[in-house]
Amino acid sequence: MPPDVPELTAHLGYWLRHVSNHVSHAFARKLAAKDVTVAEWVLMRVLYGREPTSPSQVADDMGMTRGAITKLADRLTAKSLIVREANPDDGRSQTLCLTPQGVELVPELAALADRNEAECFAHLSDRDRDSLHRILKLTVTQLGLTAMPVA
Repeated sequence: MPPDVPELTAHLGYWLRHVSNHVSHAFARKLAAKDVTVAEWVLMRVLYGREPTSPSQVADDMGMTRGAITKLADRLTAKSLIVREANPDDGRSQTLCLTPQGVELVPELAALADRNEAECFAHLSDRDRDSLHRILKLTVTQLGLTAMPVA
């Protein structure tokens, strides 16, 4: 007889992954209607309201490699949502910033994020939502997670 093994559903990670997959996929479908991926949205949101920022600073802020930021920036540049400009303080380096089209799109995408969250968590009371938010933030801190989830 094999040893007893807990059911998958006995683990919090199972339930977190279950919810995370649903929330992420629902949001990705909403963003796809605007021809933006989740990773592109995160980069656009990081740049929103900021002065032009070096790709290396963006990579540090997002917990990603500079190569990954370059690929995301290339895609957003091709969509005319961000631009690369020469750094006025150092002509050898570049900065990233949103185009006027990108600035205009970020609030629309943020509204999709709000709608997605409302659809996924409307069944929770404000108190339960606050508790879940607090517990998840505490867990992120305890685990030392610094990279922004982009996939």
